[in-house]
Order: sequence, then C-alpha cells, then structure tokens
Amino acid sequence: MALGPARPVRARLLPPAAALLIAATACSSAVEAPPAARTAPRDAAGDRIGTLSLGTARGPRACTASVVRSPRHNLLVTAAHCVVPEDYGPQEGLVFTPGYRNGTSPYGSWALDAVTVDPRWSEEADPEYDVAFVTVKPSGGRQIEDVVGGNSLGGESGFGLAVSVTGYPNGGEEPITCSTRTASQSPTQERFDCDGYTEGTSGSPWITGAGAVVGVIGGYQEGGDTPRVSYSVTFDERVTQLYRRAAAG
Repeated sequence: MALGPARPVRARLLPPAAALLIAATACSSAVEAPPAARTAPRDAAGDRIGTLSLGTARGPRACTASVVRSPRHNLLVTAAHCVVPEDYGPQEGLVFTPGYRNGTSPYGSWALDAVTVDPRWSEEADPEYDVAFVTVKPSGGRQIEDVVGGNSLGGESGFGLAVSVTGYPNGGEEPITCSTRTASQSPTQERFDCDGYTEGTSGSPWITGAGAVVGVIGGYQEGGDTPRVSYSVTFDERVTQLYRRAAAG
C-alpha cells in the first residue's frame, strides 16, 4: 500500500454563523468516519500472523503473511505483489517471522521455499489475481503449522462479513488490528474501511470469527493507496484452485 505525502491542514477565520455550520458538519462527519486500527493483543491466533522481511527478522520489511491449514502444514497466504513484485519477478531471500514484536521473534524466522501465484499475476500483474500461497521450509525439524497453528481457508462467503484484520505497518514494531465488515468494491473485489493500514500491511489476512481467512490486503490498487481504505480479491473459486495447487506441492 503506497502512500503519498500528507497535505497540510489549513484554517481561516469564519463569521460566527458559518463557524457553527462547519462545526455541525464536522461533528456529523466524525460520526461517519471509519474506525482506527489499534495495537493487536498478543494471543495464539495473532501469532499465526507475521512479517515478511529480507534475510532476517530485523531485515527490511516487505509485507505481512499468515499461516493457513494445509496437508503438509507448511503454507502461508499473502498478496502476490509481496512475493512476485510487478516487473521484478520472484522476491528472493524473504523470511517469515510469526508473532514478531519489538525486535523479538518468539518462534524464530522461517525461510520461504516455493511461491504459487496465478499466471495472470506473474505475466500481467492482473489485480484480480493478487493472492499468493507460499510454502516455508521446516525449522528444527518442525513445520510452521505444527508450531503456531493455522487458519482455515474461507471462500464464497459473500460481502458484509465481520472480520478482524491484523498486519504489520513498516513504521512500527507491533502489529495493528481492526474489527470491521467487508463491503463490495466490485463483483470480484472487496474492501473494508479502517484507518492505519500503511505500507507493510499488504498481505494482512481478513479473518472471520470462525477463524477462516476470507481475504488479504491486495488486489485493487495493490491493497489501497490511502491508509483508510483497504481492498482484497474476493476469495472465490480462483483462490481455492490456487490453494489446491500450492497444497499439492
């Protein structure tokens, strides 16, 4: 999610009547403003989410990813543009650090092994296919899902779902989270409104109360060009088929 520079706030003196009108409008707008993300609590579900960074947990950060259940217990989901950037090809040397906070890595870092994206992303950067599944190598003889667990993959769930979205802004050392509802951006893309999702949060999972991932920040505008609105490819048959390819190895 690329962000432009913030515009300075400007003010000017107004006649009393006009000032009252503006104040009333501001109060009305404040009621309708989207919620703001908060620091995510540390818990077992949150520890399935982590950073994608270069080389080590403290290396330059790329995005966010999370563990999904799979037959081999070694699979992550993220946005395709995180691991196969447009015009650059597969990103080499990334590691996944689940539960990362303030320089600590409670479960270590896990090297990425293989990336599965749809050819329409790798060849055309089609935003309708901005989803990736990534296998990670075992660490200490264990697979990632056996260490932190995993979320199920949801699909064909429609819009208006209550979800929690947790991710890692590049400007902070702790994950943020927001509970909100999905909405339709198009028949095949969805959105949520919550402030605070800046660069680094691409790939953040959209998780239902039942623990199913139904989206990741990506898709339209590679997830959004402001921190207040985020997007995802709808998790329909396109994503299910990609998951099956990745899970089959």
